[in-house]
Amino acid sequence: MNTTHSALSPTATPVRQADNGPAQRRWSLHIAVVGAILMVNSVIATYFFYDDPVAGRISAVAGAIVVSLPVMVFAVRDLLHGRARMNELVAIAVAAAFVMGKYEEAAVIAFFMILAIVAEEKTATGARMALEGLMRLTPSVARRVSGGSVEVVEISATELVPGDFIQVRPGENFPADGVIVSGNTTVNQATFTGESLPVDKTCDAPVFAGTSNLTGAVDVRVTAAGPDTGLGNVRRLIEAAERIRPPITRITDRYISYYTPVILAVAAILWFFTQDMMRVVYILVIACPCALIVATPSAVVAALSAASRLGIYIRNVDHIEIAAGIRSLVFDKTGTLTTGRLDVVRLHPLAGVELTTLVASAAAAESGSNHPVAGALARLAAKTNVVWQKPDTFSEVAGYGVEAGSDGVMLRAGRLSWFEELGFDTTPIRRTIEDDAEASGMSIIGVSRDDVIIGWLGFRDTLRPGAADAMAHLDRLGLTDRHMVTGDNASAAGVVAQALGIGNVQTDCLPGEKVDYVRNLKASGITVAVVGDGINDAPALASGDIGIAMGAAGSDVAVGSASVALMNDDVRRIPMFIELARRARYVVYGNLAIGAAVIVGGLTMFVVGDGMLNQIAGVVGIRPTLFKSIIAASIHILSTLAVFFNSARLIRFGDDAAPAFVQEPSHE
Repeated sequence: MNTTHSALSPTATPVRQADNGPAQRRWSLHIAVVGAILMVNSVIATYFFYDDPVAGRISAVAGAIVVSLPVMVFAVRDLLHGRARMNELVAIAVAAAFVMGKYEEAAVIAFFMILAIVAEEKTATGARMALEGLMRLTPSVARRVSGGSVEVVEISATELVPGDFIQVRPGENFPADGVIVSGNTTVNQATFTGESLPVDKTCDAPVFAGTSNLTGAVDVRVTAAGPDTGLGNVRRLIEAAERIRPPITRITDRYISYYTPVILAVAAILWFFTQDMMRVVYILVIACPCALIVATPSAVVAALSAASRLGIYIRNVDHIEIAAGIRSLVFDKTGTLTTGRLDVVRLHPLAGVELTTLVASAAAAESGSNHPVAGALARLAAKTNVVWQKPDTFSEVAGYGVEAGSDGVMLRAGRLSWFEELGFDTTPIRRTIEDDAEASGMSIIGVSRDDVIIGWLGFRDTLRPGAADAMAHLDRLGLTDRHMVTGDNASAAGVVAQALGIGNVQTDCLPGEKVDYVRNLKASGITVAVVGDGINDAPALASGDIGIAMGAAGSDVAVGSASVALMNDDVRRIPMFIELARRARYVVYGNLAIGAAVIVGGLTMFVVGDGMLNQIAGVVGIRPTLFKSIIAASIHILSTLAVFFNSARLIRFGDDAAPAFVQEPSHE
């Protein structure tokens, strides 16, 4: 199968408007090269035809006009769009040099400015180009299965729609998101989830566009195609990062809108007192705020690139700045700090009740639920060969339990407090639990048939791999204010909290009570992050300043309710995300400092150090005006490149991190 082109590319939204895209960048660079050739030709002509400078002069004028054209176009475009940025200052400086007959100086300034614009465009989209590489992993051709899995037709991957069935063979990449309906295989999905080890996939397991099918042929039902895939969503996020302005960027933009008029006023005052127009030209070039303008976008794009490589999906770039200020974390327990795979470790039928009756009743009652308790009961029933009948009716009472009707019998399984609210006498069960020394640390549910409680079951979960490492990393970040809010009982939650060093624990919480807990924390004025499984904890995730959904690959509910979704189940990614957000903030501040220092230092140099620059020009044997033009333009472009290189340090963040843990899918 051909994998050289992306199925997402034809429908991708451009990162910038057409007037600022790659085509314009190439056009500008080509013009700059032509202008530079003409300028070099003028120098050569002057050298060989010293007695007749007309030829060299004509070449110099032509080169200056050609190389200045893009700068003038950019300036006019910005003015037509109501923007006042760096291009206007450069255009004025170039025009002034032209008026004074300083064609070489005008060409040098314009040439360096074009290089700065090209460098900005090329470097700012470096993360996007890296994602383009990921997009090319998505095949351009797909094998659609039709006619009852008999006929296989090759079509363009862009023609796939949800509900289609496709065939993916070993060694090929998946062209769309989907669910395996036939076959078994091993998939390398590091490009999407950050997991370094391949994952075994069987029927009903999700697969993602751009990931690699390693071992077996599988049939897949498409759930999302083209730009709607998970990889497509990540791409749109990176693209939006270059357009969306976080709060700190909006503040910068607000001041830059006043910046150009202020610089023009300073230039006018300088000219009034010195009558030196070329010094005004240098001031205008030095004062171009390119480094300030790109300070934040370059850092944000680099941070998003690193996050996507680590399997961290950030819905909005504003969340990076919010995450940098997190002071408190609220964790769910089951499925977040623990694996979420419960096992039945205690069965206690009441007097006169058969053990098989307790298991069959509980399994039938939970059969319509997707809660981990239901999976544990189904595994237990299969292991012990207990036969249970599928109920006729089923309903789930969120946060309490489930009830199902089977052959006229009402079966219930859930919290003991729920049974008490329904009027059941739970005293016999509570006595047996108190008498059972091993019940401590278990999650307990009661089981009833009609109006009689017939017994209880105890479940136990295990800590998620890496949870202790994650807590230690949070300690190093100074995030010791950690809370665990769970619907589980105090004894089960206490075991987990003690193992992980979480001092604030709230147990037996309903979904609404979790939300209230988070809101009360936020009321104290601190920034709160909520971490949950992304489905059962959706209300709490949405109520935090930042909601982090665990293991959200393929879950629309998780991505919809959380600010950040981890595409794998590695809890260590949580402190990594917070550290990345903090580093991004420091890089932004550093970039702004670089831009401001260069502008202030450059202005000072050309206002009070003009004589020294003239002396240096004499030593190196270059005409002073040309020498100072080169210095001014070089300072400008070097400051811009310094900002980009400073931001680029974020792109490789997490390279030294341990690989993500692989959660084997369970389909019992």
